[in-house]
Amino acid sequence: MSINLSFDRQHIWHPYSSITNPGPIFPVVSANGVHIQLENGQELIDGMSSWWCALHGYNHPALNQAIIEQTQKVSHVMFGGFTHEPAIRLCEHLVSLTPDGLDTVFLADTGSVSVEVAIKMALQYWHGTKPQKNRLLAFKHGYHGDTFGAMSVCDPYTGMHHLFSDTLSKQIFMEAPPLGYQAEADTKWLDQLETLFKNHHHTLAAAIIEPIVQGAGGMRFYNPIYLSALRKLCQEYQVLLIVDEIATGFGRTGQWFGSNHAQICPDIMCVGKALTGGYLTLAATLCTQQVAETICEQNPGVFMHGPTFMGNPLACAVAVANLELLMSWPWRERIAEIEQKLHTGLMPLIHHPAVADVRTLGAIGVIQLHEPVKLMDIQPKFVEAGIWLRPFGRLIYTMPPFIISDVELEQLIAGIVKVLGDF
Repeated sequence: MSINLSFDRQHIWHPYSSITNPGPIFPVVSANGVHIQLENGQELIDGMSSWWCALHGYNHPALNQAIIEQTQKVSHVMFGGFTHEPAIRLCEHLVSLTPDGLDTVFLADTGSVSVEVAIKMALQYWHGTKPQKNRLLAFKHGYHGDTFGAMSVCDPYTGMHHLFSDTLSKQIFMEAPPLGYQAEADTKWLDQLETLFKNHHHTLAAAIIEPIVQGAGGMRFYNPIYLSALRKLCQEYQVLLIVDEIATGFGRTGQWFGSNHAQICPDIMCVGKALTGGYLTLAATLCTQQVAETICEQNPGVFMHGPTFMGNPLACAVAVANLELLMSWPWRERIAEIEQKLHTGLMPLIHHPAVADVRTLGAIGVIQLHEPVKLMDIQPKFVEAGIWLRPFGRLIYTMPPFIISDVELEQLIAGIVKVLGDF
C-alpha cells in the first residue's frame, strides 16, 4: 500500500510550513544505520541526525531491544507518586555525566519544555526573597524552542518568533558572543557584558545561553572564554546561569557538553534531542542542590510543574541504553575524526563565490552563504544527490550520526559539494 501523499498535502501541517503552499515532502518507508529509504526505493545518507538526535543512526539493535523489553514491563505510569528503575538509572547517568554540582534532575517531555522548566526554576528561586528579579538575560542569535517562555528568550529580531513579540515576556538581550571558536577574545564585548550586569542585575533572575554553539539562530561557534566570563559575572552579581545543552549535549561539539569547553558548572542545565538517540521524545532539566532546596524551602514548598508523560518508562529505558552505548564507544576519537573530515572536505568551498564562510566543530559542519537559500528549490537537489540536509536561511549545515562511516561521510560531503557546484 502506497503512502497517501495527497492526504498529507491537504491535511497535515509539517514544521515551519504552509498548509496552502507546502514544500516537497519525501515519503519514508524505513531507515537503518545512516540510511533513510524513500518509498520509491531511493536511499539517502542522513546528514541531519533527524534534527540532531539520532546519534547512533536508525534501527540500532541495542536501542530496539531496550524498547521491546520495557514494553513488556510497563510502557507508562504517572510519575506523581510513583518511580521506576529506568527513570532512576537515567538520572544516575545524568548526574554522573554532567558537570559536578548538578545533582537534581527534573524529567520533561521535550527540549522546549525543559527550557520552560528552567525558566520557572529561576523565577521560583527568587520569588520568596527578591521577587523583583523576574527577567532573563538572553543573547541575540539564540534559539531555545517554540513554546512561549522559550520564545521569549530567543532572538526577537532575527529569530523565528518576531510575530509574537507583542505577547511575549520582555527579556533583556545582549549582542551574541563574537564569532569564532579560536578567535581572539573581544575585550569590548566582555566590557559590554559586565556593564549590562552592573545596570540590570537587580532585576535579572537568570542568564540563558547555548554553550559554545548557537544552533538554530545561526550555527555560530564562539570562544569558551565568553562562557567563562558569563559564569563569573553571574556568580558575582547573584544571577543564575542556565545553559541550554539541548543541541550541544552528548558529544556533538567534541566534549560531553558544551559547558565542558569552558570547564564551568551552571546553576541549571537543559538537555534533550540526543538523550534517547532519536527514539522517543524526552528531555531533562538539571539544577544544583542550592537551587532545588531554595525553591522547596519557600512557599508553596514544591516546584510547580508536572508533565503528564514525565519520566515515561519507555523513553527513560531507551535513554539509558543510548547513554550506555555512547559511553562504551570511543565517541571522542570518532567525533575528532568526523571533524577532521568535515574540515578537509568542506573548507575548499570557501572559494566558491556564493559562500561567505565555512566552519567546523566536533561533528558539525557549516557553510554560510551570502544569500538565503530557497528550501523548496535546494532540498530536492540534495535528495537527487543521495543525501538528506535541511538548510535554513543562509546556512547549509550537517550534523551526521556519530556512527557514519568514512565512506558514507565522504559521500555526504561529495553531495554537498556537487549541489553547491551547480549554484
